[in-house]
Amino acid sequence: MFPFDNSYARLPERFYARLPPTPVKAPKLVKLNGALARELGLDPDALMSDEGVAFLAGNAAAPGSEPIAMAYAGHQFGHFVPQLGDGRAILLGEVVDTKGMRRDIQLKGAGQTPFSRGADGRAALGPVLREYIVSEAMAALGIPTTRALAALITGEGVWRETALPGAILARVAQSHIRIGTFQFFAARGDVEALRLLVEHVLARHYPEAQGALGLLEGVIARQAALVARWMGVGFIHGVMNTDNMTVSGETIDYGPCAFMDRYHPETVFSSIDAHGRYAFANQPAIARWNLARLAETLLPLLSENEEEAVDRANAALTQFPPLFETAWRRVLGAKLGIAAMTGDDMALAGELFDAMAAHEADFTLTFRRLTDGEELGFGDWQERWRARADDPGAMARANPRVIPRNHRVEEAIRAAVDREDFAAFETLVQVLGRPFDAQPEFAAYADPPKPDEVVTRTFCGT
Repeated sequence: MFPFDNSYARLPERFYARLPPTPVKAPKLVKLNGALARELGLDPDALMSDEGVAFLAGNAAAPGSEPIAMAYAGHQFGHFVPQLGDGRAILLGEVVDTKGMRRDIQLKGAGQTPFSRGADGRAALGPVLREYIVSEAMAALGIPTTRALAALITGEGVWRETALPGAILARVAQSHIRIGTFQFFAARGDVEALRLLVEHVLARHYPEAQGALGLLEGVIARQAALVARWMGVGFIHGVMNTDNMTVSGETIDYGPCAFMDRYHPETVFSSIDAHGRYAFANQPAIARWNLARLAETLLPLLSENEEEAVDRANAALTQFPPLFETAWRRVLGAKLGIAAMTGDDMALAGELFDAMAAHEADFTLTFRRLTDGEELGFGDWQERWRARADDPGAMARANPRVIPRNHRVEEAIRAAVDREDFAAFETLVQVLGRPFDAQPEFAAYADPPKPDEVVTRTFCGT
């Protein structure tokens, strides 16, 4: 059923803990991502069978699986924790998909591991549905992301201040290797493990690059492009800790994430981000800070001479601002229909964002109205923009009609958790799968929340 080929499990034992998922009482499939299954070379019908559901729930061992919980460390809100690791996730193994790309298949909510730190190792239904909805929406928007293969309920409860239905997410990623994975070994002075990890990541994600410096430069470039893409759809990750930042350049760990309704650069949704460290406008700077932490772990591999190693790391890090600026110009150029953004065009874009903040304008609808030729009412700004816009086709492909509005996500979660009604979840996933298309029958999904529907806080699922 799963043609596993598990390269990470062939690394030394100190990279992970070997253990199977903890079986659950009564697993039931909520949703299978059939299109993704086929992309992985898997049979959707087989996965929906009793045997397939048992595999996806962790109740049966899939042939060829070598289940492991990965070790990693990380900076959480700027504070270093030397051991974190997969506390509620088990990596079943890796498959090579129909395009020749190696992909991890991981079960999130699969039970306690040596990294659980006293937690129950389980997941509640709400966060599982949130990650399914948002990660698949991001994929449809063309933004690099982990994917959702399946969501299941376990037939067991979990306790999160109150009793909630338990669930499991089968997650797919190019890999689950994080900046925090490198930090785990750097904190232990394990240079040999760092060397092995660099070799593994280069072979898997950056085959054209060489050595630790090539890896660092590659990760910097991908993260600069990724964050620019986030900003282009008003996405706020919410917990940009180093353990939530992949070296593959994929978005990972959709906890208290959110998409902005009203635009403001200081927007924060995460209930655990009390000081706004991970606010919308801070995301590029935080990405660079995290990349500096990656660079620190690689110093022993950059040069035997410490001063030379630091110089090489700093030279690589200085590439982030211009790489992000280039990526951001490309994103804004597409959103504004300007093929080659000049400095004056960037200033024009800045004026638009200032006007949006002043008028509390909806982020997504503002750009969509521009795309559709509607008037915004921001003085003479639109007239000056029309004199510059020369690529309207790009706008239609860059400005979605629908995003995972927080109130719609909450509506779907509440119906599922409170009433075991998954109809709103199914419809939302369907609508978000075509974010740029006109869907007249679902026109209301493009609307911002009414005053009594506004969501101001989102919560982590742990």
